[in-house]
Amino acid sequence: MAFPGPAQNYELEKLQKEIASQPDDSLKVNNLILLSNKYLGEDPKEAVRYAIEAQQLAKRLHYKGEAYAYKAIGLGYFYLSDNRNAALQFQNSLRLFDSLGLKVGVANILSTLGSTYFNAGEGTKAIDFFLRSLKLSEELNDSLRIGTALSGIGVVYLNKVETLDKALEYFFQALPIFRKINYEDGVGNVAMNIGEIYKKKKLYDSAILYLDESLDVYRNTIDATFPLNLLGEIYVEQGDFEQGLTYHHRALEIAEKLEGKLELTQSLLGIALAHYKKGGYKLSIESYRQAATIARQIDAKPQLKDAYNGLAKAYAKTGDFKKAYSYDTLYSSIKDTLYIADDDKKNQQLQFTFDLGKKEAEISLLTADQALKEATIQRQKIVNYAAGITGFLLILVLLGFYNRYRYVRKTNKIIKDERDRSQDLLLNILPEETARELESNGHAKTRFYDSVTVLFTDFKGFSTIAGKLTPIELVAELNDYFMAFDEIMGKYNLEKIKTIGDAYMCAGGIPSVNDTHPLDAVKAALAMQAYMEKRKLEKDLTGVAGWELRIGIHTGPVVAGVVGKKKYAYDIWGDTVNIASRMESNGEPGKVNISASTYHQISEHFQCIYRGKISAKNIGEVDMYFVESKINKPALQPA
Repeated sequence: MAFPGPAQNYELEKLQKEIASQPDDSLKVNNLILLSNKYLGEDPKEAVRYAIEAQQLAKRLHYKGEAYAYKAIGLGYFYLSDNRNAALQFQNSLRLFDSLGLKVGVANILSTLGSTYFNAGEGTKAIDFFLRSLKLSEELNDSLRIGTALSGIGVVYLNKVETLDKALEYFFQALPIFRKINYEDGVGNVAMNIGEIYKKKKLYDSAILYLDESLDVYRNTIDATFPLNLLGEIYVEQGDFEQGLTYHHRALEIAEKLEGKLELTQSLLGIALAHYKKGGYKLSIESYRQAATIARQIDAKPQLKDAYNGLAKAYAKTGDFKKAYSYDTLYSSIKDTLYIADDDKKNQQLQFTFDLGKKEAEISLLTADQALKEATIQRQKIVNYAAGITGFLLILVLLGFYNRYRYVRKTNKIIKDERDRSQDLLLNILPEETARELESNGHAKTRFYDSVTVLFTDFKGFSTIAGKLTPIELVAELNDYFMAFDEIMGKYNLEKIKTIGDAYMCAGGIPSVNDTHPLDAVKAALAMQAYMEKRKLEKDLTGVAGWELRIGIHTGPVVAGVVGKKKYAYDIWGDTVNIASRMESNGEPGKVNISASTYHQISEHFQCIYRGKISAKNIGEVDMYFVESKINKPALQPA
């Protein structure tokens, strides 16, 4: 898309006037999205503004165009190099396309997410999204989506020297597809990437041929910065510095005008390298510093790495070795972060990290007795050695005792630290009373409690939620909720028992008996629902659907104890646990569903609504109530 001339300005103004006079209907949504797309290449901020307006209107109308509006918002952020917000909006779009059964939309957004994660330096995630898009596109026989996914995979492989040939393989599959369907943007992108590969192989004539083809498609758009910078690098590598700088400055001018921060960083890096190779080290440093500043702002780690490396070398050339060392240290640090392992080995890395974490946990459980035994052996060796010293080596004896004194103090500190770590870990997985008993006696007795209040929670539609998030995002989100629940348990004197998937289980009245546990559990449940409502409101503001929670509570007898030999777990058993679970599964999102047993113990404090009976195995029928609020009128009774 070219910079707007008179004809294009007229077209934009005409569309804006048309939108202003339109009623709030689906046609207006479509026109707002169209206007957003027209602004993408020249003013991404305006593109985002119009796309947000489209999304808000589509949401009010319950119109499927909301999925396309979210996509348009994401594209605006994508062009602004705001990868985080781009990914968030694309995920919203993906969720809606999937719910509407629009497979073409799903395939498109999967591919777009692949590009977004690639720009953020997440190659493994990018490949995953591209492959998912390719599979779906082939099922649909959609040439455009097939070519886009193939091209995306090629881009990821282009990022590594050892996979350049594999990248070419994917690009040469995509290029004829794009040419056949006359998709110019696809041709321009693939031609540019093929040109970059030939440049890396130092086949400059072939590289220039493909890059010129790409530039013809992208001329004066933000995408033109990429072939321009590559052409600049080719001429610099051939020693034609002035021609190289001309291309880089053309790219810089476009990036500045269109506020493309990633493209601005890349252009500055090209200019800096050209000056460095030309011998203009001060000019090189100036451009590298500008590039580093912008790269930090947008968290562009590959570009930041190149800037630090360039600064280290340029300062060394000027004789400022102190700054050269500082930047070389920064370069090494970020290089290690980026390249300590290849993307295709990340799964093995995760398994290794998991196994290592288990091993460290086992080491941290080393008992104080074992550590003391080892320390005693070492201490005895020192004593025996000291006893063999003869009189005329008295000075050495005294020195030996002094060293022994220092060693014992250090050993005792190690023993204390290990004991504290073991105790903290034990208290983190067991109730304090049970942990003390286990530590003192080596076992903990199983106990019967005649009155305990058990609370269960479960997230509504968790399987659907899990299918729309990456594993890392899902675990992080779940962890946020469970950490908040843990804090609420501490506030209301409840004992967390365990989590099973997305279910959370806790109880009051154990292991320390008290009379307030029914009230404590209900107060905690209401606090949990209040927290869920707050999180939902926060998410609604960002256009993301909030999670909803069911809570069930029952009061009755349980058996509690520690199970396991190597990995201790405190658990409770009995019909009370099963009924509490039934209360949860028969509840409603946003509500606290309690049994009659709990109701009779809290009815003087909370207004409740009777909602019928359920059948519980081995128990019979059980009355259920919704807890509404602190009491201000008598509770409704069952008929």
